[in-house]
Amino acid sequence: MKILILGNGGREFSIARAISNEDAEHELFFQPGNGATGTLGTNLNIKDYNDLASWAKENKIELTIVGPEAPLVDGVVDIFKAEGLVIFGPSKEAAQLEGSKVYMKNFLAKYAIPTARYIETDSIEDAFKFADSLTAPIVVKADGLCGGKGVIIAQNHDEAKIAISEMLSGKSFGDAGLKVIVEEFLDGYELSMFAVCDGEDYILLPAAQDHKRLHDNDEGPNTGGMGAYAPTPLVDEALYQKVRERIIRPTLDGMQKEGAPFEGVLFIGIMVVNGEPITLEFNVRFGDPECEILMPLMTSSVSDMFLKASTNRLNEIKVEFSKQFAVGVVMASKNYPYSNSTPAEIIVDEVHHEEVKNFTHISYAGVSMEDGVLYADGGRVLVCVGLGDSIKEARDRAYMRCGQVHFAGKQLRTDIAYQALQ
Repeated sequence: MKILILGNGGREFSIARAISNEDAEHELFFQPGNGATGTLGTNLNIKDYNDLASWAKENKIELTIVGPEAPLVDGVVDIFKAEGLVIFGPSKEAAQLEGSKVYMKNFLAKYAIPTARYIETDSIEDAFKFADSLTAPIVVKADGLCGGKGVIIAQNHDEAKIAISEMLSGKSFGDAGLKVIVEEFLDGYELSMFAVCDGEDYILLPAAQDHKRLHDNDEGPNTGGMGAYAPTPLVDEALYQKVRERIIRPTLDGMQKEGAPFEGVLFIGIMVVNGEPITLEFNVRFGDPECEILMPLMTSSVSDMFLKASTNRLNEIKVEFSKQFAVGVVMASKNYPYSNSTPAEIIVDEVHHEEVKNFTHISYAGVSMEDGVLYADGGRVLVCVGLGDSIKEARDRAYMRCGQVHFAGKQLRTDIAYQALQ
């Protein structure tokens, strides 16, 4: 099958890697891809979505998979479907579940899906008044896309008011912050769940746990994610069932009623409070780095899952997972997440250890290739993934792999999966 993957991160690399490992013959293309995706297929440079759809049609692309949120919010799926192309991801209208936090929160309220108490407003007075009614900490969110950084957890009322003021003035996140959500802080533990949807049916993947803070012990600034593991023992069948009945089913039914059936990945950020799942947020694509650990756990065909979801035929397949655990550790560049870093050459030691060779791999993200040399370009550079029969074994292997990767200024957490191992 000829497959086009949109995006340039570790998420897209890991999807491509999983498809490359299938028995079937696939030809992969990336727009734009990164310095390492060129080893799995062909990188393109076609920025305009209409031109890209024309290229896909001319080159008989049988399936397009959209990785990041921005093209989805911009309507790339609608453009491709208008050309009769098969594409995995939600329509522009359905992508508002991530594109606008105000739309998402109002949708949750309309369809009685559990979420934190909140106000959505562009009025600084109303935002301050609601913040004063809450007990600190207080959560302040920018409405639009902010690359995973538009959420502030204010430790007191003064901090909350500064965050509100800076968002509404456009200082913090530009136009993305001109409407804000102020909501109560939920005290529990956070989980990531992913439902692959075809508008009516869905397949729920094993629950993962992400680590958002830059440093060990969940300290330092929020990031796009510094590591993840799956499946997490913090979820039992009863909790999965509550998520199915109270969140996923009413969301799919509600989106049908809204005239925007949801196709693609519904990423549900959940806070579990006293055993009850509360919806923190929706995203409309795989999380990163969660995707990097879920893909290698799939034992059935990854490409077939994407194809069936894109053609409303999920009921025809059974998606299967190995009994193993996966742990992914992110290596980031020196100045992440504050500023760009100078490109640094990446040296990966040759693997001689059988355990490392058979049970670990690297998913590349912020990298470029020049004259056959791989460089860390900045941001989150790569994810070292370990598989094992226990979370501890998978984690030990992931860190063994980390020890073989070298570049100037590399930073990583040393406690990924600590909550599961405590």
